[in-house]
Amino acid sequence: MQKITLENDLKNNTYPGRGIIIGKSPNGKYAVTAYFIMGRSENSRNRVFVEEGEGIRTQAFDPSKLTDPSLIIYAPVRVLGNKTIVTNGDQTDTIYECMDRQQTFEQALRTREFEPDAPNYTPRISGIMHLENGTYSYAMSILKSNNGNPDACSRYTFAYSNPVAGEGHFIHTYQGDGNPLPSFEGEPKLVGTMDDIDAFTDMLWNSLNEDNKVSLFVRYIDIQSGEYTSKIVNKNE
Repeated sequence: MQKITLENDLKNNTYPGRGIIIGKSPNGKYAVTAYFIMGRSENSRNRVFVEEGEGIRTQAFDPSKLTDPSLIIYAPVRVLGNKTIVTNGDQTDTIYECMDRQQTFEQALRTREFEPDAPNYTPRISGIMHLENGTYSYAMSILKSNNGNPDACSRYTFAYSNPVAGEGHFIHTYQGDGNPLPSFEGEPKLVGTMDDIDAFTDMLWNSLNEDNKVSLFVRYIDIQSGEYTSKIVNKNE
């Protein structure tokens, strides 16, 4: 697979929706992840990321303007021991609870499907990072309708063992803007990463469409120690 330039890919897409990036820093020291949300409606744009325990949660920036919390208020990031879960919905909790009962990432996601937001049927995208004794692997998943048919759910999982330094994978909900919104297609895109969390955060935030971007979360985890540094950027401050 040809590596694409993440900055260009984001700048050339006004509405990738929600996106997950997971990979390894060029120096091989860090497990890297990022999650961003975008919005077209007032309800979707009225959000911020806030820290919650070792993870984050979305919450309304102005609670008085919140109309329907069902698909926009959730915990995108949770940590279960040496595993970090990143998703675009409340399937974060499903994965956490199932894996806490010794089930797998795939088993947890077999109990879920795409979002019930006709006519878009937004895909559920998920990622899991596993660090243990100085080793690191990750997996990504997408649950989507069968070409817009809500009667059929297609489930895809992509697993990456011994990730290459300087490389990551990027999956997002929509191919671009549209009505209905066209679901992401294919396997996660091969992208580059950076050693510096601040530079990576700035690049991502500055590349997202100014009108539609809402919030960004970035975390770098030291593969040897498990210690992490996180950054949150919210358009609503």
